[in-house]
Amino acid sequence: MSKKTLASGVVHTVPEDLRKALIQMPRALEVWEDITPLARNEWICWVISGKKAQTRGIRIEKALSKLKGGMRRPCCWAGCMHR
Repeated sequence: MSKKTLASGVVHTVPEDLRKALIQMPRALEVWEDITPLARNEWICWVISGKKAQTRGIRIEKALSKLKGGMRRPCCWAGCMHR
């Protein structure tokens, strides 16, 4: 598999598991590349803030589904505390 570079967030870089998942879903990747760095940062932080591997996996799947549907930021989340 080639190492495709994805646009990153403001504070966070795209973790490998999220990067691989985005590459495998072209529509979600298209939206990902179109949103702002701050919005990408919010998605990344939401995914990595899950404490269990299972939670993180669920969040990646939800992020892909929401991005594929055109959602530009995670819904109902306070936002990244790292910025």
